Amino acid sequence: MITRFAPSPTGPLHLGHAYSAMLAHDMAVAQNGTFLLRIEDIDQTRARPQWEDQIYDDLNWLGLHWPNPVMRQSDRKVAYQDALKKLWKQELIYPCLCQRKDILTAASAPQENAPLIGPDGIVYPGTCRERAARSGPIPTTAALRLDMTKACGRARVSPELVQTAGDIVISRRDMGTSYHLSVVIDDAAQGVTDVVRGKDLEDATPVHILLQKLLGLPTPTYHHHKLIRDENGKRLAKRDDARALLKYRAEGATPNDIRQLVGLPEV
Repeated sequence: MITRFAPSPTGPLHLGHAYSAMLAHDMAVAQNGTFLLRIEDIDQTRARPQWEDQIYDDLNWLGLHWPNPVMRQSDRKVAYQDALKKLWKQELIYPCLCQRKDILTAASAPQENAPLIGPDGIVYPGTCRERAARSGPIPTTAALRLDMTKACGRARVSPELVQTAGDIVISRRDMGTSYHLSVVIDDAAQGVTDVVRGKDLEDATPVHILLQKLLGLPTPTYHHHKLIRDENGKRLAKRDDARALLKYRAEGATPNDIRQLVGLPEV
């Protein structure tokens, strides 16, 4: 078994991160497997070296161990471009120049029974799908979207994703990739067999399985755990500094105190 924890260095780790990381680590240890750490820093406008360093420090403090070197997504651009070329060659992706406000306007009157929110937020209404060119060099000044109808047909999977996810972004214009693309490429490259992540990403899993089929990649087993919430039932975010591991550590908490707070057994 190979599990992984893949945080973004864009802020402090909180109790929710600790729960996910410890759960993945415990699962691997119980099976005599391997726990991996991966740094998801594709968004270089928000990633900060000090937060990456803090990730290592916090996880070490929790008693977690992983092999080095750690994979960093900012070093993986060639692998993502290779995957994009494969999808472009199959005419499964197309450039999109729509702005967020354009998408909101076009989706403001959805068809009857059509869901509005998907794993990428507002389900894209397909404005650029038919008019966009799909030949020649891959555009570098536009976002690239997956033609979900065509992709589902090519992979021979249920077309339900056309309605529930829409034409998701595969490559953002300022990144050269996206979360959806990079995560499946990296999981395959690292031989991850079991993905442990929160229920907030459950809607994205069918999209990732579809991409794995299209790219000829193995599909790991997905485990979607509960979300750690505050006293009002709201799930934690990086802006919730009151739940940051840094604060608990400064107040004298121990790793087993953190385990107790999130409902994991002591070690």
